[in-house]
Amino acid sequence: MQENVKPARRTKKAEQRAETMEQILDSAEYLFSKHGLYGVTLKDVAKRVGVHHTLLNYYFEDKNKLFQAVFARRAVVTSERRMQALDDYEALCGDAPTVEGALRAFLDTDLDLYIEGGEAWKNYAALGAQVANTPEWGAELMDEHFDPVVLRLIALLKKALPDCAEQDIFWGYHFVTGALMLTLARTGRIDKLSHGLCKSDDFVAVKERMASFMAAGFLNICRRI
Repeated sequence: MQENVKPARRTKKAEQRAETMEQILDSAEYLFSKHGLYGVTLKDVAKRVGVHHTLLNYYFEDKNKLFQAVFARRAVVTSERRMQALDDYEALCGDAPTVEGALRAFLDTDLDLYIEGGEAWKNYAALGAQVANTPEWGAELMDEHFDPVVLRLIALLKKALPDCAEQDIFWGYHFVTGALMLTLARTGRIDKLSHGLCKSDDFVAVKERMASFMAAGFLNICRRI
């Protein structure tokens, strides 16, 4: 009988640990998305979770390690989903990809996570926007987690625009990611400028428009003489 009980106890303990870890990461994600890396302490996270701060020190060496874990948790999901979407799109279109098709695989797949994933994914979106716009340490995180999928997109765009100068394709991606990061930040500025006609958290409206808008930009700069 004891041999049957011990594995159950270990499983329950592992489940409790996993649940606690998710609570820590969720709470840290929320706080980091609102206040940034330097505006949050381990004690702040512990208070939100409802545990003593020494528990966070047990799991994480310091706040930077916690931040990296928070960022990596969802980065792997969005990166893998977009990579799969790009692979599927290329398999479908063969040697005739379009700029908009490639951008929709890359952008729409990511936006779907924020549309379907609720407030937690929107918090991650805001956090990602912060990281992308912090060159001192954020660029390294972006490089680590997103370079492969970005370069996969670039390769498809080159295939769709074989006569386009390479630097124009990279500039085009630069403009795409800038618009995406501003969108993910949900600053509320477009709400005020449009007097509520547009809402910064309306990712459905963004998805309807962004890839088409950006595709037109790519085609225009690549037609330059």
